Amino acid sequence: MNIRVRAAAEYVGLSKSTLDKHRHYGTGPRYYKLGRSVVYAVSDLDAWLVENTRTGTWSANDNRANASQVAA
Repeated sequence: MNIRVRAAAEYVGLSKSTLDKHRHYGTGPRYYKLGRSVVYAVSDLDAWLVENTRTGTWSANDNRANASQVAA
C-alpha cells in the first residue's frame, strides 16, 4: 500500500516538515515520485524504522556523525 507524505509522517511519528527534511537530505525512507506527488510504500516506512532502531542513546554511527559535524 502506498501513502502520501502527511500520512507517512503520521505513520512514523514525525511531523511532515521533519519527514520532508529527511527526504531532502537523503536520510529518510525510500519514496516514489508520481508526477509531482511523493508517496511512500508502507513496507519501506517499516524497513526505515527498523534500520533506525537504537538500543542506547549513543551508537558508533552517531559518534562518527557528530565527529564530522564538529570537524566542519
